[in-house]
Amino acid sequence: MKNGTMIQFFHWYSPEDTLWKEVKEKAEYLGNLGITSVWLPPASKGEQGGMSVGYDTYDLFDLGEFDQKGTVRTKYGTKDEFIEATQALHDRGVQVIVDFVFNHKAGGDESELMQAIKVKEQNRLENISEPYEIEAFTRFTFPGRNGEYSDFIWDKHCFSGVDYDHRNQEHGIFNLMSEYGNDWEEMITNEKGNYDFLMFCDIEFRNPAVKEELLHYATWLHELTYYDGVRLDAVKHIPPAYFQEFLYLLRERTGKDIFAVGEYWAPGNLEVLTKYIDATEGTMSLFDSALHHSFHVASNMGSQFDLREIFNKSLVSHNQELAVTLVDNHDTQPLQALEAPVEAWFKPLAYALILLRKDGYPCVFYPDLFGASYWDKGDDGQDYEIFINRVDELEPMLYARKDFAFGTQRDYFESANAIGWTREGDENHSGCAVVMSNGDGTTISMEIGVRYSGRSFRDILGKIQDEVWVNESGWAEFHCAPGSVSVWTEVI
Repeated sequence: MKNGTMIQFFHWYSPEDTLWKEVKEKAEYLGNLGITSVWLPPASKGEQGGMSVGYDTYDLFDLGEFDQKGTVRTKYGTKDEFIEATQALHDRGVQVIVDFVFNHKAGGDESELMQAIKVKEQNRLENISEPYEIEAFTRFTFPGRNGEYSDFIWDKHCFSGVDYDHRNQEHGIFNLMSEYGNDWEEMITNEKGNYDFLMFCDIEFRNPAVKEELLHYATWLHELTYYDGVRLDAVKHIPPAYFQEFLYLLRERTGKDIFAVGEYWAPGNLEVLTKYIDATEGTMSLFDSALHHSFHVASNMGSQFDLREIFNKSLVSHNQELAVTLVDNHDTQPLQALEAPVEAWFKPLAYALILLRKDGYPCVFYPDLFGASYWDKGDDGQDYEIFINRVDELEPMLYARKDFAFGTQRDYFESANAIGWTREGDENHSGCAVVMSNGDGTTISMEIGVRYSGRSFRDILGKIQDEVWVNESGWAEFHCAPGSVSVWTEVI
């Protein structure tokens, strides 16, 4: 998709019972803005019912239809509202990306006895017990749904690990012993010895019945919504071979080239991201967590950061076709487990870097377009009120991506504190020029193309008021204010 742009249309603290309605209301605006796909949060019922953000999956087939976990609706609304939201997006030509949480399940209905070995938190390959019997809530019968859509019962044979022994009232990490092996599934790195286990009841992908049930769910959901893409949660903790097979079968069953992007969070670690892409043989894109890390560091270092190195060790610089670039997300926002927000002053620069260049598939974060406020506890136990102000420059940048970010790209990454580039445009679009600084105001002489000779350009962000003129050779002196970015387009 030419100049495709995704939006993550939620954050960790999105209000209850409003999101599906809001998607429907804003679908036309998003389409006009140049948003081509909307990543929606997990639509299935979580362990906390109507309070669940969705990453504590209980019943995949309950989209806000059954009275389970204390509510009929999910946090985001009812099943009917969810389907209406997806239809509204499709009616505006916007693709739907659904969120699959396949790594774990939570909130089991019944407990079972099983043999397990307790392992160390920081090295799951190091046992700290002999095999012994524990009790865990690994039986999922979904009594509120009563077999509608699927009669599959999840039990202890569907999981490789749990984090709580109910019999002894003990928290920990317990590796379950089963017919599929007395060890963890194979991962691509040795982080924590083996990082198969993340939380709750860890799904066993060596069980063929489990794989078929997840594929059944994915095809069932496609029949309901005709989604266009999937965001795959916590792929770091799932064997790459599983998704390689799953995506092949999903695309075959739906007859559709389903887009897929995986969440493999590895800040600053390009090697691991490329290793996972190799392991899955390019069947999915990945979020560029390495580039996000650079944005976070640059925003905190200010003028001490060398802007020429902003793309060093980023996925988009290594594999632009499979990199989904982002500035922030629900895990990195303040008070979350992976908190590493990009500071407000740098966000316009970061968005220019992902929206107005030729490489990567950019993903915009809901609070940066609409703003957000919320309360939560910090690591110190204190309550904090957080405000995320909308990035005023983001909307005009999105329009600029839709209308001007085309054609030949020329880079001017020659100064540690000031960089720029131009896009010459094509037969259907005028081009643009971008200049940014993390220090003093600056001017960079850049080539935009002889087709603009004698024409004037203006800063659509309004940071610089004076127009600039392109000389007969197709060059102009483009400016930006201190610690800022300017986007220059032709005055028509």
